[in-house]
Amino acid sequence: MKKMLLCLAMALCLVTNIAMADTPAADPENTLYLDLKDGRVVIQLRPDLAPNHVARIKELTKMGFYDGSKFHRVIAGFMAQTGDPTGTGRGGSGTNIKAEFSGEPFERGTVGMARGPNSNDSADSQFFICFAQASSLNGQYTVFGKVTSGMEFVDKIKKGDPNDNGSVTEPDTVVKMQLAADADKPKAPDAAAPAPAPAPDAAKAPAPAPAPAPEATPPAKP
Repeated sequence: MKKMLLCLAMALCLVTNIAMADTPAADPENTLYLDLKDGRVVIQLRPDLAPNHVARIKELTKMGFYDGSKFHRVIAGFMAQTGDPTGTGRGGSGTNIKAEFSGEPFERGTVGMARGPNSNDSADSQFFICFAQASSLNGQYTVFGKVTSGMEFVDKIKKGDPNDNGSVTEPDTVVKMQLAADADKPKAPDAAAPAPAPAPDAAKAPAPAPAPAPEATPPAKP
């Protein structure tokens, strides 16, 4: 019996090791850290699906563009949208990106690019994270990433008014967004303070000149 259990344990370890070997390590150059008030959300970018969108998101992220952005539109059971510097839903970075639609489905944790209603090629800087499956978006919006951890923090984003297209009063914000590759870089060491100059030899130091006598102060007028 013990021998059988030992063989089963060894087989389980072998299967686990094979599974781990088949799972690619996260690429820090294509991993986003999205820090919210409740914790960190990790997003795996998908340049294989949307190379131009990923490149633009990374460019804006390195500029600090998303830091402080409001989640201006949040619909419970659907998605949370951010990335507009004006916080109104009508702003952006000023550079449009052509659509990169794919067969990747919109499901819980999918990160997609928002766009205008009249043009597929009007995506700019705004993006959204799905709370749940949203198959109506499939093939209509560009998928550029997927949340791999921290969805529980996305779930806590303040929800908007369902009768006002999800508009949020006093919305939550992006605390910070950065690439994992940049976050993992060690900080440059502080420059060493210059060594203090040695104290002069008292025996060689010249004697200080005597201070001049103060001028007489005129008496105050009555």
